[in-house]
Amino acid sequence: MSGSQINLTLGTAGHIDHGKTALVKSLTGCDTDRLKEEKERGMSIDLGYAPCTIAGTEVGLVDVPGHEHFVKTMVAGASGMDGVILVVAADDGVMPQTREHLDILTLLGVHHGLVAMTKVDRVASDHRELARAEIAELVRGTFLEGAPILPVSNVTAEGFDTFFEALLELIGRMAPRRSDGLFRLPLDRAFSATGYGTIVAGIPLSGSARIGDPIELLPHGIAGRIKRIEVYGRASDVLLAGQCAAVNVGHWDRRDVNRGDVIATPGFFSPEEWYVAELRLLTRGKLVLKSGAEVKFHTGTSEVAATVYPLEAAVLQGGYEGLVQLRTKAPVVAAPGDRFILRSLTPVQTVGGGVIVEAVPQRLKRTRTAVIEDLHDRRMALREEGRWVEYCLRRTASPTVAAGDLAVRTKLPLARVETVLSELVARGAALALSPNGFVHRDTMAELAEQLTAIVAEHHRQSPASPGIARDSLRQAAGWDRAVFDAVAAALVELGQLVEQNGRLALRGHRPTIADAESQAIQSIEALFLEQPFAPPAANEVAGKAGLPPPVVQRCLQLLCEHGRLVRVDDILFHRQAIEQARQILVDYLEKEGKLESVKFKYLLDTTRKYAIPLLDYFDRVGVTGRSGHTRFLKARPRS
Repeated sequence: MSGSQINLTLGTAGHIDHGKTALVKSLTGCDTDRLKEEKERGMSIDLGYAPCTIAGTEVGLVDVPGHEHFVKTMVAGASGMDGVILVVAADDGVMPQTREHLDILTLLGVHHGLVAMTKVDRVASDHRELARAEIAELVRGTFLEGAPILPVSNVTAEGFDTFFEALLELIGRMAPRRSDGLFRLPLDRAFSATGYGTIVAGIPLSGSARIGDPIELLPHGIAGRIKRIEVYGRASDVLLAGQCAAVNVGHWDRRDVNRGDVIATPGFFSPEEWYVAELRLLTRGKLVLKSGAEVKFHTGTSEVAATVYPLEAAVLQGGYEGLVQLRTKAPVVAAPGDRFILRSLTPVQTVGGGVIVEAVPQRLKRTRTAVIEDLHDRRMALREEGRWVEYCLRRTASPTVAAGDLAVRTKLPLARVETVLSELVARGAALALSPNGFVHRDTMAELAEQLTAIVAEHHRQSPASPGIARDSLRQAAGWDRAVFDAVAAALVELGQLVEQNGRLALRGHRPTIADAESQAIQSIEALFLEQPFAPPAANEVAGKAGLPPPVVQRCLQLLCEHGRLVRVDDILFHRQAIEQARQILVDYLEKEGKLESVKFKYLLDTTRKYAIPLLDYFDRVGVTGRSGHTRFLKARPRS
């Protein structure tokens, strides 16, 4: 009878024929050798799963094969373990796969476990002590150092009471996996069942899923929806990270699904070929990995050929710890923080493993110091969720990033990303430029520096200009409006920039106009003041002022930049003319209440060519409103 259920999975590990499957059967009553070939050969060749109830608490048990030919299967099973029962037969003692399995478990980051010394009914007491000493020597310096070494017999049941007590204590020290992450389940197997269709099975690495949830089969990109769930062989509405589960998707073709594939929450994960990783090589005197070395790469339940490219040394030797880049021969689905194992091709043996830092689009050059420094920062940030979100915010391709895009990059649920962003904003490490646009404080400082540099360059090239137009400055920066407005506003608030007539300038900038240019400007300005409501066209100014066209164009530009000329549609008016026309219009409307458009030309003593554009201009700036051809005073302008 099962008791309370927690999402923890224990696994067995050890050499072939040391009693792992028999121990699981003694603990659970389940024979995890389900294949005909396993029963005929008397050895496990695939992963077996069973629920285990200890003092009313139910956890999952995964039994792995111990033969050297099936180490890749053992790695697939070990990727889902929270704790391990290392099994060593008292009559054989420590064997090759005992050592390799322990190496793999250590590299995969398993931290909890105990040792079952099986088959004690076959040896005398003094031999038991020799076997115990050998096991203690094996686990020295590993996560199992100090763990209980418990003698048991699957034949006589000797030692099982003590073993159960130790197992319960082990479970009590282990924290259940978080289940509020993004759902991701590396598949151990897939099969078809009459009336149900395709069923896939494995242990979710993260998150949870419910019946009806949409999922995606990767790397194939096939969409689906969960129809039915079984946890430890029993129907359930939900499955959690760390639980042995089977998921019925129904309409998928069984032939499309393979061990190593992944089902996951849609939209967050993608198959990639290039990964940066933190690698630790096992300590072996003759172990050497050169750049371009071919290896077998295991992560989750997948096994794929890969090439290793060192990032911090030309040649890697036993005991090396550092950054490498891996290129897989086929796309692999993995997330930052996932564990992996590397095995050599000849001889086929485990050589190292570590932690995936992140997928990257291409090979990186280890000679670029800044790249390596950034990768170190990335690796360190991964160790804490808040630091990881902040790192990804700081290292965005665009100036700002949406919370949803950060969730995809960090592989964290949107709600958790939003919580971290709120904390970053509260302590001033980030700014919210829009409801869903965030920028890191350091990025903001860099943007401010870029913007002031553009303004300074404008002053250098155009010393007579009072400043650069907002739109021109935004286009030069290449940012969207929300980012530009926020950075410009911050610089104005800090006093580094000043704004006048829609132009931005460095604080303290004084336009410098040459004497000859100043005289030309005065002559041209006088032409616009002579006939304020019938100003000359731009192409007429050169002849009337007696100046070369290039000089005139330059002077007209400066007069516009300084706000002394105002462009209304295609006509240039002097600022004084604009103000005078506005006052005439306002005075008339305050007295009469409305104005027919045709009458305005008579008020200004000009033609329709100039009067109508001015009326439209006053509509745009909010002085007047219109109904058909009739104008009304919209709001009394400020004096």
